[in-house]
Amino acid sequence: MYPQRQLAYAPTPYSIAPTFALSSTINLDEEAKLATNNAERDLYESLGEVYSIITTLDALEKAYLKDSVAEGQYTETCSRLLKQYKSNLQDESVAKAFGDLESFMKEWDMECPRARERIRVGIPTTVEQPSHKPAAEAAAPQIIMAATESFITLLDAIRIGMVDKDVLHPLLAELIQAVNVVTDKEFESRGKIVQWLITLNRMRAAEKLSEEQAREFQFDMQQAYAGFKASVAG
Repeated sequence: MYPQRQLAYAPTPYSIAPTFALSSTINLDEEAKLATNNAERDLYESLGEVYSIITTLDALEKAYLKDSVAEGQYTETCSRLLKQYKSNLQDESVAKAFGDLESFMKEWDMECPRARERIRVGIPTTVEQPSHKPAAEAAAPQIIMAATESFITLLDAIRIGMVDKDVLHPLLAELIQAVNVVTDKEFESRGKIVQWLITLNRMRAAEKLSEEQAREFQFDMQQAYAGFKASVAG
């Protein structure tokens, strides 16, 4: 007899004779359940909502670039989606299961580069990059006053030690929007406002600026305020 040769490939299921009786323990008529308790169900629902927000945000960004959605509608919808995204991830269990945006998108094979960038920045593109406005509208005294008050409010908050992310981020977002209503022109340190918005957006709600960061932030905002006043005066 010839010695039995070892196969160089894995045998197919048909080449193996089962030594036990095959039986099905799955009821095909029974609905498959992803969650076994309420906590798991809530978690999966939240993660599903985050997935939906990312895909919707990406579609919204594409629509805005194609002028398929009005600027006001885009700004309102984008702001709401970003807020919903952050709200879902404030839950510790959801945040833990989510991990981070890059790993989540990779795990679920999501091709949403525009949504990734918008979430990174944390504000609508209409806020980050203002559209052109008529000179008469930009020169309205009450609009300039509103932007000036936003600068003063933010600087006062920093001076008294309010350096929490959940305090500074909304003040800074309100500031850039007020400034954009006044002018779409670049001025000294305007870009710093957006950079700090991105920095704060990446921080957790409970985080604070370090002493060094707070000093740098205050300096940049003072420079931006001076640049804004010079731009308006000119």
